Amino acid sequence: MTQEPTNPNPMPQGSAALGQRLRLREPDDWHLHLRDGAMLKAVAPYSARQFGRALVMPNLQPPVITVAMAEAYSRRIGEALAGEQTEHFRPFMTLYLTDNTSCEEVDRAAQSPHVLAFKLYPAGATTHSDAGVTNLQALDPVFERMAEKGVVLCIHGEVTTPEVDVFDREARFIEERLIPLRHRHPELRIVFEHATTREAVDYVRQANAPIAATITPQHLLYNRNALFRSGLRPHYYCLPVLKREPHRQALVAAATSGSPRFFMGTDSAPHDRTLKEADCGCAGCFSAPFALELYAQVFDEAQALDRLEAFASHFGADFYGLPRNAGEVELLRQDHCIADRLSHEGHTLVPLAAGQVLRWQYAGRLESSLPRSQSLQVSSA
Repeated sequence: MTQEPTNPNPMPQGSAALGQRLRLREPDDWHLHLRDGAMLKAVAPYSARQFGRALVMPNLQPPVITVAMAEAYSRRIGEALAGEQTEHFRPFMTLYLTDNTSCEEVDRAAQSPHVLAFKLYPAGATTHSDAGVTNLQALDPVFERMAEKGVVLCIHGEVTTPEVDVFDREARFIEERLIPLRHRHPELRIVFEHATTREAVDYVRQANAPIAATITPQHLLYNRNALFRSGLRPHYYCLPVLKREPHRQALVAAATSGSPRFFMGTDSAPHDRTLKEADCGCAGCFSAPFALELYAQVFDEAQALDRLEAFASHFGADFYGLPRNAGEVELLRQDHCIADRLSHEGHTLVPLAAGQVLRWQYAGRLESSLPRSQSLQVSSA
């Protein structure tokens, strides 16, 4: 039996080469949960601070199932931001795919400047997924229309049948759902969201185009031991759950490989502390406040900082057919400790990696721009 490390956390105890700066083309977050109401106002500024664009998930209550609902939600996101953040951050929307989604709604999505994709949640797969799809094949006319119109299908790739072990649900989804779906609709553009397994990485890498995958910071940084280190750790609980160490290593290899099929999607999913630390705690890791720093940590440990910009700023925009951002951001190589908790708008939130030391710190957007050929550089301050 292979024994997993007792400490799955690769965070450094110290930092070398202090004073280095990392300059990147402004990145995008291609999988983000912003919630609504007071929680939206609390968390949206964190993503707007670091990212130029984000693809916002639709699993609200009620879910965002029409273009009209998505456009209204987009306006609420804009209202939750202020001044400069509104100018620098653009939310793109997803529509929640249901058993009743129509081809006409696909047509409206294809014409909307605000909507980029539909999101497939198998019923019961994650937070607020009760309205999810129960029969994929029944939606074949909708998938055919999406392929015709070039609308992307974002997939939460897990089966939800009770007899399947929670750690096997992603691999089973690929075999039982995704492969038959792509056989029926080979031209459908698909993003396999928050890939967590070696099987998902291998499938996305080897499959005929067009398919890509997002990878989260938590699945790059931690294996499933993080859930149980010195007790039960609810703030590391997300869906799909963290997997064994060989799967984490496969994800790191994919993210840092330079393959355009893998790009950034935080799946930052905030819940109030009381809902995480409960007898039936909610799934989701809140990574938005330190997202870029967490990814930089991974690429630094893998000696692949030269590939971070493409993963963060190029590949996602290219897949969605959007221009790459023109602006730039900067990270400073400087040890800093993530806060144990953050309080806003009546909510107390515990960020991913709370209390741990990160090697990189976000320094902000840059006023001036370098020529594109020089957009990534690591230099001494």
